[in-house]
Amino acid sequence: MKHLITALAHGLAYGLAAGHALAAPACSAKSAAAPMVVELYTSEGCSSCPPADRWVSTLKGRSDTIALAFHVSYWDKLGWPDRFASPAFTERQHQRAALAGSSVVYTPQVVVDGRDWRAWPRLPPRSDKSAGVTLTLTQQGVAVTALVDAAPGLPQLSGYWAVLEDQHVSKVRAGENAGETLRHDHVVRLYKPVASWPGASVQRTSLEVTVGSTEHPRRAVFVVTDPTTQRPLQALALALQVGC
Repeated sequence: MKHLITALAHGLAYGLAAGHALAAPACSAKSAAAPMVVELYTSEGCSSCPPADRWVSTLKGRSDTIALAFHVSYWDKLGWPDRFASPAFTERQHQRAALAGSSVVYTPQVVVDGRDWRAWPRLPPRSDKSAGVTLTLTQQGVAVTALVDAAPGLPQLSGYWAVLEDQHVSKVRAGENAGETLRHDHVVRLYKPVASWPGASVQRTSLEVTVGSTEHPRRAVFVVTDPTTQRPLQALALALQVGC
């Protein structure tokens, strides 16, 4: 009986250890083929935006696409202040328009791989582009580190961080969407550009960010861009988890 109890105890300990190993969080990710980067410029004060918000939510879980919903601030003065809006996101949209030779911004606007894309909900064909850029993201506590390694021939690179949250719900009480309940995913809660660096060097950059709440899962995203055109060359998302 003693030997049986000992064997059972060892078996239980092994099972618990194996279960713990299976449940261990994925604290790092490495890029493969560059995904499409889909930017949505939207606002809770814009009556034509909810269909775009719903559409961008359908992009969840896709390995070939990274979606980012930037809530702009210029609708805030028209009856309903969007709690996710930021002047920094508005500035980014204006910068993108200027790069395209325009002074006009609008919502909802979809930008795919740096280009204005008005044919949504259809996406352009995936090109399986590879710019020779490898990207690794690693979480260690509240720090997320991006390691960028580029093939020779890329003189300069730049990039930006974004922290995304899902599963937000807003009950709008004023403005064009008064009385509507809006649901949001891929909401950009933090946006941080990274200055350009020589493409021939390995770049390491870090961001401090908390895991957030279980109700609104967070992902850290790093996008490597061409510093002249700001078009994405590589991008990667990492789900932030307790235990990393």
